[in-house]
Amino acid sequence: MVEAVQDAGVVVTGAGGGIGAALARRFAAEGARVVVNDLDAGRAKAVADEIGGVAVPGDASTIVTEARDALGGTVDIYCANAGLGSGGTEAAGEDVWAQAWDVNVMAHVRAARALLPAWLERGQGRFVSTVSAAGLLTMIGAAPYSVTKHGAYAFAEWLSLTYRHRGLKVHAICPQGVRTDMLTASGSAGELVLVPTAIEPADVADALMKGIAEDRFLILPHSEVAAYYQARATEPDRWLTNMNHLQQKWESAR
Repeated sequence: MVEAVQDAGVVVTGAGGGIGAALARRFAAEGARVVVNDLDAGRAKAVADEIGGVAVPGDASTIVTEARDALGGTVDIYCANAGLGSGGTEAAGEDVWAQAWDVNVMAHVRAARALLPAWLERGQGRFVSTVSAAGLLTMIGAAPYSVTKHGAYAFAEWLSLTYRHRGLKVHAICPQGVRTDMLTASGSAGELVLVPTAIEPADVADALMKGIAEDRFLILPHSEVAAYYQARATEPDRWLTNMNHLQQKWESAR
């Protein structure tokens, strides 16, 4: 059991399925009290009923107060997991870009804005951001997703460096392919890049629990991402050339 999780009040957004549902199940198994959030009220209730949690459906940007009340007044751990896998290039519509920014970045900002005053006052709180390896690297065929996931990672990083001396713990989860509806919706690009090494949502939850126990900011369910991230930082032109070869392979296959 992870001591920091036992009897903690936990909120997981986007928890009606996929990674979010796996996180909710694992937190409950570790002895936490869990609020399950999802836009789909039926899916949120189904997961909450399964784990003995409380369903708080709705827009992840707006549910902090209701979730806090459902947990008896205190949120200990907030998992900003809800996300959009928006594909397309720079030519994607303004609405696609705006929605990706709103869900993948601004929902995290709004949650932090609502949570931080109480956390900083008591000197304790934990913010978990489901980012994706695309936030460290990139993803072919998905400019809105890649760019906004970079933003989500940058915000988690900023929170950590700004408030860690005041008791805030931040974790950024950055998996590659995970067998969820989002992976299925990623189409031929996902088939090429993500499916071959895809893992189960429960594996992401396992990685998070290990990261919490070890108090690590960056959580990589796919360990190879560390080497890719290092290559991107130290040899950017070589890395971009290799990624462009992947882009060309995808274009040829299409």
